[in-house]
Amino acid sequence: MLPWGRPHPLLALAVSLALVPALAGCILTADKLDPALDVPDKYTRAKGDAQTALPPLAWWRGFRSAELTDLMEQAQTANLDIAAAIARIVQADALARQVGAALLPNITGSASDTRSRPSATTGTNAISVTDRTIYSTSLSASYVLDFWGRNRALLRAAEDNASASRFDREVTALTSLVSVANAYFLVLEAQDRIRVANENVAAAERILKVIQDRFAAGGAAPLGAPVGASGSGSALDVAQQSSLVAIARAQIPPLVQQMEQNRAIVALLIGRVPEHVKIRGGSLYRLGVPRVTPGLPSQLLTQRPDIREAEIKLAGADANVEAARAAFFPTIQLTGQGGFSSAMLRNLLLPSSIFYTAAASVTQPIFDGGMLLGQLDQQKGIREELLANYRKAVISAFTDVEKALAAVQQLAVQEMLQRRAVAEARKAFNLSEEKFRAGTLDLTTLIQIQQTLFTQEDLLAQVRFNRLAAIVTLYQALGGGWLLDTEPRRP
Repeated sequence: MLPWGRPHPLLALAVSLALVPALAGCILTADKLDPALDVPDKYTRAKGDAQTALPPLAWWRGFRSAELTDLMEQAQTANLDIAAAIARIVQADALARQVGAALLPNITGSASDTRSRPSATTGTNAISVTDRTIYSTSLSASYVLDFWGRNRALLRAAEDNASASRFDREVTALTSLVSVANAYFLVLEAQDRIRVANENVAAAERILKVIQDRFAAGGAAPLGAPVGASGSGSALDVAQQSSLVAIARAQIPPLVQQMEQNRAIVALLIGRVPEHVKIRGGSLYRLGVPRVTPGLPSQLLTQRPDIREAEIKLAGADANVEAARAAFFPTIQLTGQGGFSSAMLRNLLLPSSIFYTAAASVTQPIFDGGMLLGQLDQQKGIREELLANYRKAVISAFTDVEKALAAVQQLAVQEMLQRRAVAEARKAFNLSEEKFRAGTLDLTTLIQIQQTLFTQEDLLAQVRFNRLAAIVTLYQALGGGWLLDTEPRRP
């Protein structure tokens, strides 16, 4: 029984240490920031039931292209940007383990065999100098008491960084897959436009053949003489149509260049050299046009990996602010060492050879020139920046969806109208070519009608590409069908 009025020092220390965590919890209560998100109830341009199913994970299958699906699967396994993102996850996990080591004691073992001999010419007992051997083995331990939660806060920040790296991997994967789809569509667009250009060349050559035959049959007609009921052709007509054929042919090489360059881009995105990648292609008009349902705007906060990444980075910034506050308080460290030491190896493990030391130290910052305060302000500034980035990511996501919805809807209307324009232009060209062969239409009018048809067909291929690209952009704006019900596994 302890005498009243004279508490034992160990009991007083134990009571004080028991109260420290509660005191630290009061002092280190973090001021959490309110994101103040403005989430709309529905999308302005969304049609149908907002509760409809979200885009599937393999959203590219909706285009019904086996070749595109194969390229997407190759990109998921071989894309080098995705591989680099996975490597960053490994790095972040390793860093989290390093930071978490501070919460556990540090234990080291050592063993030594020391042989010494003093100088024979110094000291009072120089005549009796003999060799001396000391054998020793010991364990050393040190542990920093995390009363203020600094190490735990740093661990949370490192774990949040590791989780953010997983969301970054999803962002990288989505961006890479979208790039594959767009590059593949550009290959198909170029092929469609090349076909249109070849058809235009063939039509121009047919007309040129008619003019040349008429010119040969009609003899040397006056330059510039109109092609009329007489059926004659002039040298100017031949030259004019020959020029049109040359111009039509000159429009093909840039399209071939576009096709080959985008094939090389696809090869890069799937992690292979262009020489080893064969893309058959086909036509944009053979692809399916998937119907995309955006769901509710509130679902976008969990669908978009970039939003989740910004959110968890903000949580990590809160932990760093807490750690910076805890740095103002004392650091309490316990150290100890114990083992065996003997001058004779056979006596090393005897109880009489045991030795130990134990120590406790407290270090309190008193004056550091404002370094700790500067670190706290720096972490607060980083947190404010990440909060602004988070808000921007949310608003940008809603903006991306609205823009993509508008593009998908309007490009669908434009493609429908453009198809009508092409049909009418083709009808006009077929009629004009018949009249020209019959000698009832002049060459200038025929050329204008032919150019109109070529321009409208070429424009239709571009509109078709823009429509498909807009659908891909909508998938990307919605998170690519990516949906994670739970937080990523922490390291």
